[in-house]
Amino acid sequence: MIKKSYFVFLLFFLALVGCQTIPDTENSVLAPYRGSSIAGVDTSTLTGKVMCGYQGWFNAEGDGSGLGWVHWARRRDELFGPDNVGVDIWPDMREYSSKERYATGFSNADGSIAEVFSSHDRGTVLRHFEWMRDYGIDGAFIQRFANGLRRPEFASHKDVVLAHAREGANRNGRAYAVMYDLSGLPKGGVDRVRLDWIRLRNQMQVTDDSAYLKHEGRPLVSVWGVGFSDRGKPREYTLEECRDLVAFLKEDGCSVMLGVPTQWRDGGRDATTDPLFHEILEMADVVSPWTVGRYRDEATVVSHSEKYWQPDESWCEERSLDYFPVVFPGFSWYHLKGGELGQIPRRKGAFLWSQIAEAKRSGSDMIYVAMFDEVDEGTAIFKCVNNPPSGDGLPFLDYEGLPSDYYLKLVGEAGRLLRGERDLAEGQPEW
Repeated sequence: MIKKSYFVFLLFFLALVGCQTIPDTENSVLAPYRGSSIAGVDTSTLTGKVMCGYQGWFNAEGDGSGLGWVHWARRRDELFGPDNVGVDIWPDMREYSSKERYATGFSNADGSIAEVFSSHDRGTVLRHFEWMRDYGIDGAFIQRFANGLRRPEFASHKDVVLAHAREGANRNGRAYAVMYDLSGLPKGGVDRVRLDWIRLRNQMQVTDDSAYLKHEGRPLVSVWGVGFSDRGKPREYTLEECRDLVAFLKEDGCSVMLGVPTQWRDGGRDATTDPLFHEILEMADVVSPWTVGRYRDEATVVSHSEKYWQPDESWCEERSLDYFPVVFPGFSWYHLKGGELGQIPRRKGAFLWSQIAEAKRSGSDMIYVAMFDEVDEGTAIFKCVNNPPSGDGLPFLDYEGLPSDYYLKLVGEAGRLLRGERDLAEGQPEW
């Protein structure tokens, strides 16, 4: 005779197996979005848009990711503090909730513990998209570094950030799109992008989302890192792999934006001279050359525009391609890689505005801002402080006395300039 306790055990076992084999898709970050969505920017086209790059790669100990201090510190398994730092600008934490704040090894001027955020937190990412809405920024390309997809813990974090960005875009009437960065991939590694995109499209159903950015009637996907030559050597992943990826995305019904080197048109320096590169370019829909670090003041912005942006625009127009120039507010990676703190000065917004104005003069009707949240290389445009932690013997940049939201306002005005709501002759906005 079978005892009652056996049935209890059997029922418990079956329930346990059921829980393991039937995932809770409603709570999965890869489930289709079913939350609220409001109408906002026109997500049917990239034309007329000012879009930011959104790294979303900051982690903090205790944020639930298990990754430690990624991107805040050089060594993620040690406390982010004076002996372990990788950022040059400090975020303004006043609007973050208490559960979004993570104590660091730094102290503020008043003796309190300095805090930072984690991109793993839903509230933080939603807040960033609220700022985009509040200041008139159209949306963001969510960075998805392909080399990190091979490690489950990092891939999981990328999924979480993308899910939060999707919700933030929907709730705030912004646009979002996926940008795959191929940097660091080995030979044969590009196929990882294809497999990931299939997963996002089938499970997350991102392209069915009303907030997902379309262009030329198709979902827009960016592939960054095509055609680069690092110190005269091609990258390990091949142009043939890139060609096959672009062909796959086009066959899958997508528009493709390519992130390419500055000298993409003629080759040399940062770009390959392989003829296959230009074949790939003509398969794409949008071309976006990387310009961070390629000029350092208003005068060199003008000369760069004359030498590159204007003929680039003409080349693209002749081939029915859209041109998407990159602008940035300044640059610094003193703590990350050494060199001068504030290597490319911001000049109280004059440097960024000069690029925006030149992009408009060259005929551009879309602009990419690098980056929304990039504090490691000093290119962030979101809210940062003028009174970074002090007393620890380490210098940080500030916003030169400008309000913490100054660059958000400035980028919002760039959109008005593109749309003809602001006259170029008015010059840099003043508040």
